[in-house]
Amino acid sequence: MVRRYIPALVLGGVWWWAVLRLLLEPEHTGLVEGAVAAGGWGLSLLPVHVAAAVRPERSSDESGADRADMPT
Repeated sequence: MVRRYIPALVLGGVWWWAVLRLLLEPEHTGLVEGAVAAGGWGLSLLPVHVAAAVRPERSSDESGADRADMPT
């Protein structure tokens, strides 16, 4: 489980490094710092709810059609 957090911590540290360099020493920053800061900010705009959801399996008596579509 720790292996999952190590890349996130490393990438977060690189992003903070780039942002702090842009804020504290703007005359010494380059294209790399700007790209890292902009890329990390752009990733933060992605919605969290786009992850796959686990759905229960349908039983064998359900044919895949909604009950509202079936004639009564």
